[in-house]
Amino acid sequence: MAAAAAALLSAWFWNERFWLPHNVTWADLAGEPGPEGDSGTQYPRPRHVLSAFPLALGIFGVRLLFERFIAKPCAINLGIQDSGPHRAQPNAILEKVFTSITKCPDRRRLEGLSKQLDWDVRKIQRWFRHRRSQDKPTTLTKFCESMWRFTFYLSIFSYGLRFIWSSPWFWDTRQCWYNYPFQPLTSSLYYYYIIELAYYWSLMFSQFTDVKRKAAKLANYAKYQRLCDAFFMLFGVVFIVTRLGIYPFWILNTTLFESWELIGPYPSWWLFNGLLVTLQILHVIWSYLIIRIAYKALMRGKVSKDDRSDVESSSEEEDLTSNSTKEIFSTSSNGANRINGHVVSGQWAEEE
Repeated sequence: MAAAAAALLSAWFWNERFWLPHNVTWADLAGEPGPEGDSGTQYPRPRHVLSAFPLALGIFGVRLLFERFIAKPCAINLGIQDSGPHRAQPNAILEKVFTSITKCPDRRRLEGLSKQLDWDVRKIQRWFRHRRSQDKPTTLTKFCESMWRFTFYLSIFSYGLRFIWSSPWFWDTRQCWYNYPFQPLTSSLYYYYIIELAYYWSLMFSQFTDVKRKAAKLANYAKYQRLCDAFFMLFGVVFIVTRLGIYPFWILNTTLFESWELIGPYPSWWLFNGLLVTLQILHVIWSYLIIRIAYKALMRGKVSKDDRSDVESSSEEEDLTSNSTKEIFSTSSNGANRINGHVVSGQWAEEE
């Protein structure tokens, strides 16, 4: 029963009429046997995707070794210490409140906690700030993850560029659609896509703990501000040229128009191109944010906080809040606590 259900599910998911152009079946892509038992011509097959799963475990293991024995020593040599943010003083009452709301309570609750604990209100606010910060990863952890991602992306880019550069369809994108999908699958192309797919599968094992920082953050963590600014400017130029230039006029042009002309649309054609167009919309939004950050950098003399990222450390949070808020609570003439009118966008609004 289970085997029959699995077979039906597989047949539904890999429906030929959805994935393949008209009059093409999976059997047609089985390949052509060569002479004397040679495997002959190989075409992409659905079963090739399964090769990425065991490889993903291997890549995850390599990552753990890389971060421990390569990235961590590099970080320590650069002066990055494995020290976390300031830890909040243990307090069962405040811990219970934090577990339920994970942010600073409202004014009424703050006043109640102040009376219950005999603590100053600002001390309670500071406790919640430190409590939130202590769960964040250390700078060393963020550096190690960024270095792993930078190393992998640089390696796979270099590997891919090496064989793609000599491929005829790299220079003439119309050749991607000649005789599609009957295009031989070379070993170089196979390993390129399988390694990429395995890498993203490996992120499934760590997606809830990853910091997800960019490669330019390495210079930031090492306190090399000028190098960080230079990397950001280089990244901005490369991003805009590739995402607003090469991607729409080269990639989208061939997947939308040249493929329509040479093979015509089919169900999965609409799906893939819909996703590619959605990605282009995101590219426009991200490019706008990058340009805005670059403009602020030129005005201020250095790169400001990335609008696409959250505040990363408790010290940054304290800088933001100390500049915007001088006094949260003051005592009125009748002795009652009140919130000053100038603090409407105060400390916890900044952090949220």
